[in-house]
Amino acid sequence: MPALCIRHSDLPGTSKLFADFLYHFDRVKPFYRHAWLDADSFAAAAREIRFPPERRAALAEALRPANAGNPSLSLLEQPNTVVVVTGQQVGLYSGPAYTLYKAFSAVKLAAELRDAGIPAVPVFWLATEDHDFDEVRVSWAFGADGQPRAFALDPAPATGGPVGAIPIPEYPHHALRAALQEFPFGPEMAELAESCYRPGTTLGQGFRALLGKLTEGRGLLLLDPLDPAIRALARPALEAALEGAAELTADLLERNRALVAAGYHAQVHVEEHTSLFFLLENGRRIPLKRNGDQYFAGARKITREELRGMDLSPNALLRPVVQDSILPSAAYVGGPAELAYLAQSDVLYREILGRMPVVLPRAAFTLTDYRAQKLLERYRLELADFFHGLEEVRDRMARTLTPPELAEAADRAHRGVVQAIGELARPLEAFDPTLGAALAKSRQKILYQLAKIEGKIRRESLHRNGRAAADAAWLNGLLFPHKHLQERTYSILPFLAKHGWDALDRIYEGIETACPDHRLLPL
Repeated sequence: MPALCIRHSDLPGTSKLFADFLYHFDRVKPFYRHAWLDADSFAAAAREIRFPPERRAALAEALRPANAGNPSLSLLEQPNTVVVVTGQQVGLYSGPAYTLYKAFSAVKLAAELRDAGIPAVPVFWLATEDHDFDEVRVSWAFGADGQPRAFALDPAPATGGPVGAIPIPEYPHHALRAALQEFPFGPEMAELAESCYRPGTTLGQGFRALLGKLTEGRGLLLLDPLDPAIRALARPALEAALEGAAELTADLLERNRALVAAGYHAQVHVEEHTSLFFLLENGRRIPLKRNGDQYFAGARKITREELRGMDLSPNALLRPVVQDSILPSAAYVGGPAELAYLAQSDVLYREILGRMPVVLPRAAFTLTDYRAQKLLERYRLELADFFHGLEEVRDRMARTLTPPELAEAADRAHRGVVQAIGELARPLEAFDPTLGAALAKSRQKILYQLAKIEGKIRRESLHRNGRAAADAAWLNGLLFPHKHLQERTYSILPFLAKHGWDALDRIYEGIETACPDHRLLPL
């Protein structure tokens, strides 16, 4: 069964900037260096890369310990090889399913570039430096009943340090195993999670181990920015940003004004005192504010010269620039928020690197199965129906269950009332305008009462079919849990528990890098 495409502009929460990036790129072209749907852009981005042999060798050596045996390392060492990079915060049980979609999108695009004569390897940036632990401490799965189940880590000590470096004494494996146990491959996937997220390992280590297993054999290189060897490679870009901080902030402020003037939003708020850096110190990631050449960590004052010898971490706008200074990146695969803030980061790329990779959207899926597809067909439902809440879904299902003769009779009654009142309205208005106005009010009341009767008919039809109510809850839990897109809620693990390892191949095969749409993909 083929995938069904759904425009992102028809999905809830899609920003104007992201919609135009996908479907009207000419409108956002001033904010990005390359047009992602232009096949020549990748070759143009590759030509802009200047990556000295000694830096390439140092990069390969830095990646080798975590990627031993990966054939992509050998290709990366070759002089003209470029990188397709993506990344994600390191979360519990691989985080939301779109983490895998990002990884597979990068793998597939790298393969397509190689087929086009551009040697390329995929790299996944493990965002271990992020310090928002609450954002990654919860993972979601669904059970056989289709309902969401949460698994959460205990709150971390309030250190404010990088989440990827936090050792976790105990992971919620028992709850995960209980949720997946009724699926054919549930025990296997629970064991996989337990083998990766071992007691005492950090979130970064667990995430890296699981993502490595899920992408094994596909050539994906995993990069941890907390690795000292990688941090050494990041230093030149950080120092360049430190040196030009005032000018770069001014450029960002101007870019934000341009985005707003064009009718868009600035994803990351910037002010005159905004710093592009955090300070990593004593296990904490401390935000810095800037005043001229001086920086402030709370009340503590630090000069720019002092910062040169300290351990710095880039903010959201500088991070991709630092990333692509470390890597010979020709393309970056991102989600909606990332693509939005890259419209701001563009000005930093220009000043610090003089180049920028092609930026393109990750694959986006809502995964279904045979049962879900049959239920959608039976009740004549579409994914968009779930965006309006479970009651709307139940109402639409009830329409299909109402006896046809009753539905037709109600429709005839509605049309008959509308026609009869319409025939009366014009002569009554001519006879007495006040009576015409009274008829208009009566019309609304009559139609309201008819609609109430029709609603009661649908509810009774649903009530008489107990299975339909269960079907509605099951579909809603699977496709739009807690009023969020499936890919942003569930880990990939429950899908693998239900469908097995072959589901990974079907997801990979379902990716079309030039397709801008969200896709309903049957497994």
